[in-house]
Amino acid sequence: MSVALEIKIGSMEMKNPVTVASGTFGYGPEYADLVDLNRLGAITVKGIGPEEHVGNATPRTFETRGGMLNAIGLPGPGAKGFIEKYVPFLAPYDVPVIVNIWGKGMEDYGKVVEMLDAEDTVSAYEINLSCPNVKEGGSAFGTDTDSFSRVIELVRGKTQKPIIPKLAPNVSDIGAFAKAAEDGGADAISIMNSYPAMAINIETLEPELANRTGGLSGPAIKPIAIKLVWDVAKATKLPIIGMGGIYEPEDAIEFMVAGASAVAVGTANFTDPSTAIRVIDGIESYLVEKGHSSVANIVGTVKA
Repeated sequence: MSVALEIKIGSMEMKNPVTVASGTFGYGPEYADLVDLNRLGAITVKGIGPEEHVGNATPRTFETRGGMLNAIGLPGPGAKGFIEKYVPFLAPYDVPVIVNIWGKGMEDYGKVVEMLDAEDTVSAYEINLSCPNVKEGGSAFGTDTDSFSRVIELVRGKTQKPIIPKLAPNVSDIGAFAKAAEDGGADAISIMNSYPAMAINIETLEPELANRTGGLSGPAIKPIAIKLVWDVAKATKLPIIGMGGIYEPEDAIEFMVAGASAVAVGTANFTDPSTAIRVIDGIESYLVEKGHSSVANIVGTVKA
């Protein structure tokens, strides 16, 4: 039985609904010897700001029960460095590239897009408005609807390529942010970023992270992410890219049944780089088993 796995987000066509979560897959070369990048629906690269950024002090990761805390702090080569070092590597691959963008101030988002938009290799922008482990920008824009809307509108005015705001999980009404994204011209919504969290060493009485707090990811957050996807699917007709604790095909399918059109594998990449490929194959097997001809048939089918 033939199954259609293709999905479309704005002008971006994905051969299947599985990408990787920004910050967990580097910029592509880091995993190229471990994963057939052409099998992915899209490659979502680590966050890019307007300038090179060193990130937070170490330690900046900590394994916790059911997940991982990180306060990496968005280190990266900046837009110019990304174009010079990574675009030539990514260009030959037959897979869309989603660039996660961030800024310390609102104008930074526009600068990054202006610098990247002429690159044909860049297929879409994931707008990081919800990073919980940088001291400036990001999370402030993601938890205030007025600031959130202004960033979306600013980026929309700079590009015709798809824009995908990444929503913060720690807001009182995520549906309001989804509606603001839709009104601002977004093409899809990414849910969710890591959840603000903390761990303390009871011997030293000090936080486990140099940044004190960070973001929790991994299996522990999956039920939260599923609920947020369900909430947003009721508030908007925009496609949703769901993520948070996907380790098996069943996890991805659960996101899709809740309302996600696509999914992203994140923390699992650190322990098993083959996870995204297994998820692609598992989704296809599930669709065949259930007699579906298209992946779209299961999106939003939760009986709730």
